[in-house]
Amino acid sequence: MTNSNSNSNPNPPMDFDEILAKCGNSHRYQYLLLGLYGFLMVFVSMHYFSQNVISFVPDHWCYHEQLENRSFDEIAAIYSQFDKPSCTRLATIDIDGGNATISKDRCDRWIYKYDFGFRSMNIELNWVCDDAYKARVGQSLFFIGSMCGTLVFGLLGDNIGRVKALILANCCGFLGDFSTIFTGSLTAFSITRFISGLAADANSYLMYILLLEYVSPSLRNVALNTVLGSFYSLGLIGASWLAVLVGNWRFFLACSSLPLLLVTLFYFLVQESAQWLVTRDDIDGAIRRLQRVAKINRRVVSDDDFKAFRSYCQSNYCKSEATAEEEQAKLTDMLKTPRMRCMAFKILLIFIIVVPAYNTIARNVEGLGISPFIMFSLNALMLPPSGYLQGFLQDVSGRKLTSVSWMMITGIFAVAAGLVIAQGQNRSVFLLVGLTLVARFGVSIADGASSQLCTELIPTSVRGRGVGVAHVAGFAASFLSPFIIHLGTYFKPAPSIILGLLFLAGAYICLLMPETRNKKLPMTVAEGEKFGIGERMFDFLLEFGKDKETEVELEAELKDKENA
Repeated sequence: MTNSNSNSNPNPPMDFDEILAKCGNSHRYQYLLLGLYGFLMVFVSMHYFSQNVISFVPDHWCYHEQLENRSFDEIAAIYSQFDKPSCTRLATIDIDGGNATISKDRCDRWIYKYDFGFRSMNIELNWVCDDAYKARVGQSLFFIGSMCGTLVFGLLGDNIGRVKALILANCCGFLGDFSTIFTGSLTAFSITRFISGLAADANSYLMYILLLEYVSPSLRNVALNTVLGSFYSLGLIGASWLAVLVGNWRFFLACSSLPLLLVTLFYFLVQESAQWLVTRDDIDGAIRRLQRVAKINRRVVSDDDFKAFRSYCQSNYCKSEATAEEEQAKLTDMLKTPRMRCMAFKILLIFIIVVPAYNTIARNVEGLGISPFIMFSLNALMLPPSGYLQGFLQDVSGRKLTSVSWMMITGIFAVAAGLVIAQGQNRSVFLLVGLTLVARFGVSIADGASSQLCTELIPTSVRGRGVGVAHVAGFAASFLSPFIIHLGTYFKPAPSIILGLLFLAGAYICLLMPETRNKKLPMTVAEGEKFGIGERMFDFLLEFGKDKETEVELEAELKDKENA
């Protein structure tokens, strides 16, 4: 029967998902990609949060010679009678410390109560009190660099390839962090932080795109998100306690930046995206990559199968040379058709809402009544379970329901944390830390699910640039985070209430987007325009049972094609 079918139709067209299933989409090469992604996430998280670690400011008070032999508790008690204990210079102090007078001179030396003995950049350079703005300027330049780098490397990812752009991004991260070690002025510090920021986000999402384009639908859920959460968590914990181990911010940056150079080895280990090569009309290159994947996976794929894949690509994606040169690599194509234009606008809004909310919650480790190193570690411990739960929920209910529900849940807990903060000195440290950790848990799921939904909705041909522009919009909106937090000086619950409203708005926007679970992802803008036509806002709830059946059928179909 098999021979008669093959004689009647020897080379039926075969799309990318079908040929990938034959080459193996859940085998050795995919697990290699997951392992390399995990390795990358450890050092990406250390790089991303290094700005926080080197800027930690412990409890500190203005120096006075009469305070040298006093305990930190005694010093804190003496300064507690003044409005600005960290920046107030004292002229005289009596023996029992109960009576002290303020000096008119500016404070130029401080007593620091080091957290676990770690000397941060702010401590070494005395960037506190009137000079505290200097570290914030450097952090702002880091985010400006993130915006520029995300856009530039996203463009490079769609023009020279995902792997090359990934390597260049991580090299920028190394150069920026390592050169920061030798800075001592605000100008030099700002320049190096800008260079370091070029890599932030771009040094990870390009690998994320590669994974999405090479793994089976089942691995995109639990496996991918569990790896992301677990290894990102290791990076956060590693950043905290590496800083404690080396004791100095310069040694910390040296130790955390050098491993980024190992990403250059990815050039020899990771295959360029075959999907991307197809959109570049390089079918031969795509087939060579797929043949290497099949070899690594120990799969035998016949020449007829590759001919069928070539036939499919030539009839669906290949254009004349002039047309290809005119149409390739244009992100603006997403704005030329009504549905893709609307989708692009929604994707931008999602990132504008989620990224600043994520940064506000994830970086909030100081002023909570607990050591920032311990808070960093506690935050990190939220990531593995949140990654696993995100993948499980996406597997069971889809990207859309996971995004919507956890945005709403996170908004509720963020508001609850704000109400505890409003209690001032009467607040419970344990309750505040608990609510903060729950919000951190929730925002990880909301951010991961919405990011995956948006990434899958962007067509392969412009995915690198599309994700890059979306992340740039998110980083640009992150500049509002300090101002949102500053509103707390006028009304303490204000920042948390604003975060809650933002999450509710994000949940509504996600409701307007189509589900991507168990669906063939768009490769071209034309396919993106047709994707999700006829799907209404709550259809993902009505089709819940059918979706599970579709998932089983899809996996069985791909398995049959893989074994065919």
